[in-house]
Amino acid sequence: MSQFDKRNLTMMMDFYEMTMANGYFVNGSSNRVVFDVFYRRNPDAGGFAVFAGLEQVIDYVENMKFDANDIDYLRGQKIFNDDFLESLKNFKFRGDIYAFPEGTIMYPNEPCITIVADLIDAQLVETAILAQINHQSLIATKARRIVRSAEGRFVSDFGARRAHNMDAATYGARAAFIGGVNGTATVSAGQLFKIPVSGTMAHSWVMYFKNEFEAFKKYAEVYPDSTMLLVDTYDVVHSGIPNAIRIAKEILEPQGKRLRAVRIDSGDLAYLSKKIRKMLDDAGLNDCKIIASNSLDEFTITSLLKQGAAIDSFGVGERLITAKSEPVFGAVYKIVAVEENGKFIPRIKVSENVEKITNPGVKSIYRVYNAEGQAVADLIALFDEKIDMSRPFRYVDPVKPWKNRSFVDCTVKKLSRLYVKDGKRVETLPTLHEIRDYVKHQLAEEIWDEEQRFENPHRHYLDMTPDYYDMKMSLLDKTRSAMDN
Repeated sequence: MSQFDKRNLTMMMDFYEMTMANGYFVNGSSNRVVFDVFYRRNPDAGGFAVFAGLEQVIDYVENMKFDANDIDYLRGQKIFNDDFLESLKNFKFRGDIYAFPEGTIMYPNEPCITIVADLIDAQLVETAILAQINHQSLIATKARRIVRSAEGRFVSDFGARRAHNMDAATYGARAAFIGGVNGTATVSAGQLFKIPVSGTMAHSWVMYFKNEFEAFKKYAEVYPDSTMLLVDTYDVVHSGIPNAIRIAKEILEPQGKRLRAVRIDSGDLAYLSKKIRKMLDDAGLNDCKIIASNSLDEFTITSLLKQGAAIDSFGVGERLITAKSEPVFGAVYKIVAVEENGKFIPRIKVSENVEKITNPGVKSIYRVYNAEGQAVADLIALFDEKIDMSRPFRYVDPVKPWKNRSFVDCTVKKLSRLYVKDGKRVETLPTLHEIRDYVKHQLAEEIWDEEQRFENPHRHYLDMTPDYYDMKMSLLDKTRSAMDN
């Protein structure tokens, strides 16, 4: 077994988490605290993001432990208290985790995950949680954009070889499936997550044999029920498609089989696909599909379809698995409350950059729906605040707090659920296919089309109850006064 296979993921943290934990231990700081995970800006200037990675977060916290090798390594840094290191031998995460259901459509500045735990527990999980949520939410969101651009056509993840490493390929495929792609070429993801997996041939297959026709013939003989041929190794129009048609007529049709598809991976995809479609149709192969790949994303796919490209399916690789146009999601992990004398006292981060001022305290997030069932806003409330929508409900728009506004004829749904209690999961997690269906349902039935457009999407409002807004402003005033003194 390699050293990589023996890794303990508990050690996947920033070093400052361990130095702070040691400092808290030495100082006897053991209060329970509340941390929120949220992000500040949608990728690609989009209208929303897709929450993904929760299952891996829960797996991580349930299995946290430090073994003898880990503790010896930390002792070798020569800065940690011996009693603190000894305490790690029995470490278990014993906190609570509240989160949106995985696959929830989410927006900036609202907590998709809230950790309630002893200070050291809450500190040690920071990096691992952010790594999972940042990566999978980014890829799921990018995948959703790509799927939307394909306008119902089949989309497959082709990205493994361009992913940043093997984990990024496997979990990126999981996230892409949540975002709506139909399948993956990554075998590990297919095995682990039951994602439909598919693949055909590479240029090397065609180049190995003495000519293109022989290469196609050998492939069709092995896979007569699923023959899909890569036709751009030499010349699509003068060699690839004519040879594919010969395979269909001379090899497959005598067996009662049909040529399933041809794939192009280079050249002018719009022009070639239209040329290929005519050649196939003229040969009576109207049912043969055209698959396109080659550095595709939502922008190139949109352009291709506007040009009338005759493409039935897209294989999307590097620009999906790396989210090339926006490769950082930007979720952060901020303390929002500290327990004192049995009560959680709000904490707020103040910054010269207004967007970096945090929403303090233990809170609840509600999605507000109009009478037609569309989500018109999200609402931040105090954790135990009652939200009564049976009559007009006044709210505060934090961007324009002077306006007097109310929700009328609306209903609400609380978004966060308790998934982990005292370090153990307390709710059954949905299957990956259920998560994917949940994303699709929200975007089809609840989220405005105007929020889903690529350019200048409608901004989803994040409003506050008057009581929550007053608490935040009061805390800002106190903080400013303390700074002045």
